[in-house]
Amino acid sequence: MIRIPSAGGYEKLVYTTLPECGYTKGVNIEQQEISDSDCVVVETYACGVNYADIIIRWGLYKSATDFVGWPITPGFEFSGTIKSVGQNVKDFVVGDKVAGLTCFGAYTTCIKAPSYMIRKVPLNISMSTAAGFLTVAATAYYAAFELCKLRVTDSVLVHSAAGGVGSMLCQMLRNAGCNVVGVVGATHKVEAAKNLGCLSVIDKSVHNLWEEANKIAPNGYAAIFDANGVETLKDSYNHVKPGGRLISYGSATLFPRSTKTSNGELSTYNWLKLVWNYKNRTVFDPMEMTSSNKSVMAFNLSFMFGEKELIKECLDILFKWISEGSIKLDNITEYSLRDVANAHRDLESGNSVGKIVLLTRDENYKNVE
Repeated sequence: MIRIPSAGGYEKLVYTTLPECGYTKGVNIEQQEISDSDCVVVETYACGVNYADIIIRWGLYKSATDFVGWPITPGFEFSGTIKSVGQNVKDFVVGDKVAGLTCFGAYTTCIKAPSYMIRKVPLNISMSTAAGFLTVAATAYYAAFELCKLRVTDSVLVHSAAGGVGSMLCQMLRNAGCNVVGVVGATHKVEAAKNLGCLSVIDKSVHNLWEEANKIAPNGYAAIFDANGVETLKDSYNHVKPGGRLISYGSATLFPRSTKTSNGELSTYNWLKLVWNYKNRTVFDPMEMTSSNKSVMAFNLSFMFGEKELIKECLDILFKWISEGSIKLDNITEYSLRDVANAHRDLESGNSVGKIVLLTRDENYKNVE
């Protein structure tokens, strides 16, 4: 497993061998109705890497500090084979191939999780796909369908359209009949965004983002999905049409991009910039929002893992969609668990497309060294 002893750079991603019959905890919140009898132990095949894991490593992810502290094993999703089941578990048996969500703990070779947070992996889905799609798909689903009420032909704008959550949002919104406008930060991501269902793609490394957005939808957007935070949040709000919604689910532009020589730490300059951006973050006026008929909504799913019925409903829908092919995870980059530092560096760089996963086992189901 990977254990982070304290905040810092890549050197804090410490590989540790689990003791015999050991496992990490897949739920780190208090749930009185959940006991060991309701859980399964899974020998993992792979786990997904998300930008939140990097923020956890820096010590800046609130749910991680609230629920776990140090040391912490990061990771919100995994796939693997069931090793044992609790006596109350009726839907799974030893040997089932499953995938699930976790409240931390997924960077591991063995994990214990409540059965309501896992599902059987469809036969037509790879274990890497099963491990990598859940967190981004659940985030996209909640943003698009729990927080929004969109109509067919509504124009919507998705920032970071070729990234993890963005790629799922584009597919889901396209399937719902929306006119999806995707925003990417590099030319090599344009084609990927088009393949995800974007009718228009704005490459902000070449064009002025908001000039292009105005040309495409001069009357504004029914919804804008923004994980950038400080860099785009104010302008995103200004381009929401009356009756529309700005959905905020991250603050990526608060944090630095990695380079090939970076060690993954936040420098003094990074800290000063972070503090400056935080102090100058966008503040929304409820009175102005009322007269403009606009809404701003924000969420972090890691604070919602205790919402059992929501998680169950979400997993049922997402596994149905991935099995049917209505959503896909085409671009997967695989690293071994021991190579987690390079996986983090790749994701931090902003150059990756799609999803990064860590392999904890090889095809013969032995530990990946």
